[in-house]
Amino acid sequence: MSHIYLAAPLFTLAERHFNEALAADLTRRGLVVFCPQKECDGLTGRDIYETCLRGVATARIVVAILDGADADSGTCWECGYATAKGIPIVAVRTDFRGTGDTRGFNAMLFYSASAIIEGTDDLFARIYQAVRRLYG
Repeated sequence: MSHIYLAAPLFTLAERHFNEALAADLTRRGLVVFCPQKECDGLTGRDIYETCLRGVATARIVVAILDGADADSGTCWECGYATAKGIPIVAVRTDFRGTGDTRGFNAMLFYSASAIIEGTDDLFARIYQAVRRLYG
C-alpha cells in the first residue's frame, strides 16, 4: 500500500509531538502515513536505516518538515533519496527565521520540492491539500 512518508526531525519532545499530531491529522483524513518515530521505535543503527530506506522507497509522497537554521540531516537525506527515486516532496517550513538562500529554504531542498508550504495558518489542512493535489 502506498503511503505518505513523514520526513522530519524527531529528537525533541516538541518535534515528536508535532510529528504525531500531523500524522494523526493526515490519517484522520484517510491517508496512510509512515512516521519514522513510530516505525523505528525500539530499533537502533542499521535497522533504523533499513526501515526508513524502505519507507521512503515505497512512499507515494514525502512530506518534509524543513524548519530550523539548518534542516535536519536525516530529513535532507530522505529528500535527496526521494528526488532520485522520482517521489514528489511537499516541503514544509513554519520557521519564520530568514535562513537559507531561497525564501528560508536551502535551494537544493526548495527546487526539489513539488509543493511548498510556508507559515502556520491552517497548516495541516494546507499540507493535506498539497498531498491530495500530488496524488492526482
